[in-house]
Amino acid sequence: MKYTKRKHYKYRLYSHFHYQVDIKTIAFNPNKYIGINTSGQLWIYKGYTWDGASNPAIDTDNFMIASLVHDALYQLIREGVIDKDDKDKCDRILRKICLEQGMSKLRSWWVYQGVKRFGYKAIRSRVITV
Repeated sequence: MKYTKRKHYKYRLYSHFHYQVDIKTIAFNPNKYIGINTSGQLWIYKGYTWDGASNPAIDTDNFMIASLVHDALYQLIREGVIDKDDKDKCDRILRKICLEQGMSKLRSWWVYQGVKRFGYKAIRSRVITV
């Protein structure tokens, strides 16, 4: 996975990335930068930007892929592609990837607790109607 730091969002993806998740959608619904198909294959395309870890968590090498996938999944919830009831699945996927990337069990548990308890603001739609 290639990425660089950015101005408004912290990171920009420089190669396509995909990851199999245990979340199903009704139909493949790609936008310009992310998509998920009916079998749970998540695609994140070159050019996607994301925030990385949210305070008080810190960005480390073993958190980058997890934060990328988690931010994309939360965006798909906001866009109505993934059901809000799947938030906990998204949060558990974050912890699973952290562990796969070598993060300690204790830190990954704290990361999971943070998004489990405080991630609800991030899944609210940000569409403003006038």
